[in-house]
Amino acid sequence: MATIKDKSVLPEKYQRRDGESYEDWVLRMLWVAYLDARKCKRNTKDQYRFEVNAMENLLKLREDILERRYAPSRGIAFIVNDPVIREIFAAPFRDRVVHHVLYNLSYDWWDKRLIFDSYSCRLNKGVLLGAQRLRKMENMAINEYQEPIYIVKMDVKGYFMSLPRDGLFERVVWGLDQQYPHNKPREYYMTKFLWRQVIYDDPTKGVRKRGDYREWERLPDSKSLFCQPPKTGIVIGNLSSQLLSNIYLDQLDRFVKYTLKYKYYGRYVDDFYILTPESHLKQAMRDVEAIKVFLQGMKLHLHPNKFYVQNVNRGVVYLGIRVYPNRLIPGPRVVRRYKRATRLVTAGIKDEATMLSYLGQFIHLKSNRIQQKIFDEAGWDWTWWVIP
Repeated sequence: MATIKDKSVLPEKYQRRDGESYEDWVLRMLWVAYLDARKCKRNTKDQYRFEVNAMENLLKLREDILERRYAPSRGIAFIVNDPVIREIFAAPFRDRVVHHVLYNLSYDWWDKRLIFDSYSCRLNKGVLLGAQRLRKMENMAINEYQEPIYIVKMDVKGYFMSLPRDGLFERVVWGLDQQYPHNKPREYYMTKFLWRQVIYDDPTKGVRKRGDYREWERLPDSKSLFCQPPKTGIVIGNLSSQLLSNIYLDQLDRFVKYTLKYKYYGRYVDDFYILTPESHLKQAMRDVEAIKVFLQGMKLHLHPNKFYVQNVNRGVVYLGIRVYPNRLIPGPRVVRRYKRATRLVTAGIKDEATMLSYLGQFIHLKSNRIQQKIFDEAGWDWTWWVIP
């Protein structure tokens, strides 16, 4: 049984309670994860089938975990085209419960280790804050260096499809060893087992493909798990995958900030940048080569077509937002999606609640003129929507 000292490695609500057996703790963790997993899947058939006999299903899942028989089930795969064509694997609800268990038991420790300017799949660190932080760093750099500031923006090529599963598991175990620095309680071995099962699972075996076959034919090999070498790539969309993406690139974050010593650096999944004064630009280009070599050591590669350098005063599109030192405005992709949403509402395919997410996002941007144009094209009265 874990000692009191061991309990401190987990958030209080996930710790073993006094007198609680290990078996009861596992069931409680599954129940908490089940409640988390169903929040956004309450109306799906898969979730409903699980919920009808929820406790029975959780008890069976606990038994499989305790006996080390758990293995991910087969889900479905389909293609999405927004914002670009991608392959999505939807895990069965039972496996989503396990993903939430891993997230709940691992997130807190990793979140404290990750640098501040690493975003995505972190509480209160989404797209908007990522863009706001870039704008803030641009102003800080301008004031500090008193010369033109350039952004060097980079992207990892086929990130999720290229992730080496051996490297991922090694990194996860390294984190577990740091999280449980003293005794290795049963919680440690259970978490390690579940990470191994999730990371090394091959979701392409036995999966059911959905959608138009012509869309699958249009999907480039570099964006499909079906075309990757063995033990390479993880699915896009799973909660566990989102956490793993941050865990693995934490190494890159620390290399850029603490070895190359770039003060103004940020990353959202595999999209990252450095800010540098004009006088340091040539050195920055040499450091880009060092970043390439470092990524190659992680079995990753910079995307050759998603690399650019420009003066920040010209604005840079980051996370769908065009960022200037003195303002944020919607980027072209977000505007196109906004227009599409208004057309769907006008056609009666979507209700007006669809607009609330855009209105909520755009209120933080300099966007009144753009929104008025969108509403005029849709034949709507913009003044009716304006928040006083």
